[in-house]
Amino acid sequence: MTHSILQIRRAFGIFFINIAILIFSGSIVSEIAFRNDVPLYYYVMIWIIISSLIFGLQFRKFKLVFSSICQRMINSAKWSLQIKIINGFCWALPFALIAFFPEFSQYLLLLGIGLGNISTFVFMNKFNGLNNKEQLLVGITSLALIFPAFEIDSSFFLENPDIAILLSRLFIAASYAIGGIYALYQKD
Repeated sequence: MTHSILQIRRAFGIFFINIAILIFSGSIVSEIAFRNDVPLYYYVMIWIIISSLIFGLQFRKFKLVFSSICQRMINSAKWSLQIKIINGFCWALPFALIAFFPEFSQYLLLLGIGLGNISTFVFMNKFNGLNNKEQLLVGITSLALIFPAFEIDSSFFLENPDIAILLSRLFIAASYAIGGIYALYQKD
């Protein structure tokens, strides 16, 4: 089934806003759980329950979202191996580096979301002719928020590093919210 560019953009707008809500609410509930010394396995349950609620409540709207995501994946499957590797590194390398540099995890999270979304935008634009500006906006916003995260972390939350991680997750939520809102209100 073929959908218009506007329908696909709106579907991704809804998807990005729901990702933002998921990250925001999951981060807040996880922080509350952390402060109350909840056992580690509860965190998985927290994220699963919140994900189920957010995506379950809008199941009908996600039919278009899932078909749109599948279409974008089919488009990226046609890329050359070198392009797939570059795109994969942009997404995965910052997250993999968290294992070696956990003290920088809050910045690496923002870097991974930023580089991953920007590289996907660039390659989708170049090789598939798609102009997913909402994805570019998520990437640019994530990268731009690294500097405020660093400033806040180094000046204000030195004694409480878990707040810095919470803040970076909230910045990621804000990045997806900005991209989602842009996609919903875009006219072309």
